[in-house]
Amino acid sequence: MGLDLRICPACGELAERPVVAGAVITCPKCGQLRPFRKLPLFALTGPSGAGKSTVGPLLAERFAGDVVLLEQDILWIDALHDDVGTFRSVWLRMAAMVQQNGRPVVLCGTVAPPEFEALPERAFFSEIHYLALVGSPESLRARLRARPAWREWDEPRIEEMLEFNDWLRTSALALGVDLFDTTEASTEATADHVAAWIRARLP
Repeated sequence: MGLDLRICPACGELAERPVVAGAVITCPKCGQLRPFRKLPLFALTGPSGAGKSTVGPLLAERFAGDVVLLEQDILWIDALHDDVGTFRSVWLRMAAMVQQNGRPVVLCGTVAPPEFEALPERAFFSEIHYLALVGSPESLRARLRARPAWREWDEPRIEEMLEFNDWLRTSALALGVDLFDTTEASTEATADHVAAWIRARLP
């Protein structure tokens, strides 16, 4: 069975909008039924500077063999930079392929539920759990200003990220997003909280 769940292994048809019922994909061309591993996806989101990348290595240590941690920014390349929808779709397809090996994926990156939930690839996951790391405006501003120049965090870009942070705080309940404030939390404490949150939701 091919790992790209959009491609039928029998006839080779590419389904831009997969036909999924439960954990079975139906090829829209030849009708072949194909079972697949339908696991939850964990989206560790939040504004830049809140600690997602910092806790990533600690989470990888805690979950070695249990889940796979992936960082969205690794694919933030010129070919996808101007098409955020395609960027999100690529990551959902990637996560779905990884999960065919039997381990759920924790996807780290700045994302909001509306950007994932409306995509055709959403059907490949039983649930998407969202945890947003947030912080006070002062703490985020200081962290982003301290980043190296190559990351290009100028003041307008920092203010955009602070607006996203504020939006998450006010919209989390309606969006079904859990929050954790890292303003005063150590890296270890943040990693402990995220790890416990993930373990409580593992299948």
